[in-house]
Amino acid sequence: MLVGITVMPEYFQSESVNGVLDRLERLAGVTAVTTSPYVMAPADRQTGFREPPIDAGAGKVRLLDRTLWGKRELWARTAPSFRPDLDLYRGLRYQPPPADDLTREQGPLVGEFIRKAQSRGMKVYLQVQAAIPPGYRVQFGQPEPDDCPRLPDGSIPKRRLSANGSLASPHIRDYTLALLQDLCRQYPTVDGLRLDWPEYPPYLLDSIFLDFGGHARGQAREMGFDFNRMQSAAAALYRRLHGELTDGHLRICVESGSLGEICRRLLPEAAGLEEWLEFKAGLVESLHAGFRQAMNEAGGQRMELRPNAFPPPWNVLSGLDYGRVSRYSSALSVKLYTMHWPMMLRFYAERLSRSNPGVSERLLARALARLFDTGQEPAPARLEDFRYPTPEEPHPVGEAAQRRKIAQAQREAGSTPVCTLAHAYGPTADFRSRLQTARKASRHGFWINRYGHLSDEKLGVVGEVARET
Repeated sequence: MLVGITVMPEYFQSESVNGVLDRLERLAGVTAVTTSPYVMAPADRQTGFREPPIDAGAGKVRLLDRTLWGKRELWARTAPSFRPDLDLYRGLRYQPPPADDLTREQGPLVGEFIRKAQSRGMKVYLQVQAAIPPGYRVQFGQPEPDDCPRLPDGSIPKRRLSANGSLASPHIRDYTLALLQDLCRQYPTVDGLRLDWPEYPPYLLDSIFLDFGGHARGQAREMGFDFNRMQSAAAALYRRLHGELTDGHLRICVESGSLGEICRRLLPEAAGLEEWLEFKAGLVESLHAGFRQAMNEAGGQRMELRPNAFPPPWNVLSGLDYGRVSRYSSALSVKLYTMHWPMMLRFYAERLSRSNPGVSERLLARALARLFDTGQEPAPARLEDFRYPTPEEPHPVGEAAQRRKIAQAQREAGSTPVCTLAHAYGPTADFRSRLQTARKASRHGFWINRYGHLSDEKLGVVGEVARET
């Protein structure tokens, strides 16, 4: 059974390669690791980014379990761990960051980590971002304005948690394909590549209503979709949610059984909504087909392609159809980042409440919990019941809901394995419970995101849960 942990390079820079691998092997019985092709150094608030990520302000309560250079919260800068092959990026709008002194001093540690992990029998994967050049790490990168995904009115959302570019943009796509080819050649022994956010991450309400930019219009025409009809339908639904929502609509959400049914009942005249969701799924599938082809052309035919994916029903909104993406993937990792679920519902709820001040707060909370099947107990009655848990608080989600999401993803993925991707953030007892759920949910094993949230005590829990029958 796969027991995998994501270990970003800053930790084997801080704790040493052997120190990290010894701990993973001795305490957790790890069989696979993921890292990324960069190296890190401390910085200040003005020039660096926060580690751990602040998640659009909601995650400012979040601190590291494992200190990083002696700190549980810090600001940092990064550099690539290798010298990019600039010929692969020739003529492209986006270019990789140049190798610098940090690359030369610390970059070889990534190759050392790969070699030593594999010598211990562990599989090793590299993870990059699918649509945020330069792609090495989630916090860095910002697409040019005409490569940003747009709302039905053609505007760029004012607030976004992810900086993903438009999946219809040839500039975004070409850069990512060049990066994957570069990695296949720079690190030819890795077992595979993991792509994060290869979809439209639906963290905020506006993020659900993408993509209606110029690149999307061109792609819709090539793929045979009626762009104007999709745009009109999405704009109508957007208006309904931003000023026309009633308690009657919320009752529909509480009573209905599927996202498609709710869309049809909320806006029966909008025939283009399903076409729009199908279009997004087509963009995401095309992107994965390109990933696989690029890897093969760079000599990576034996390497696995393992995308990370939002769980149901968020994947419908993000465009990642498990069945279609599985055609090009060795396995899928479906995220149970359960501290994000109440944060996302809070984002949605605040926007809907401000736009529709007459609706019942209790009914709105019930509708969101029902629609996204979080299994929160007790059932939320107020918007403040949705919030990012502190490091000491259990995640407010239900075990059955988590297992339903993984089971549904596996049904839709067919024979392609679906692994559970759990998050280590949170108190130890709650982490144990969620990890046991993750282990039961998938017979193909589990991944755990972020070694930085895995104390030695939690690593021991991983080993114990992995050995459970």
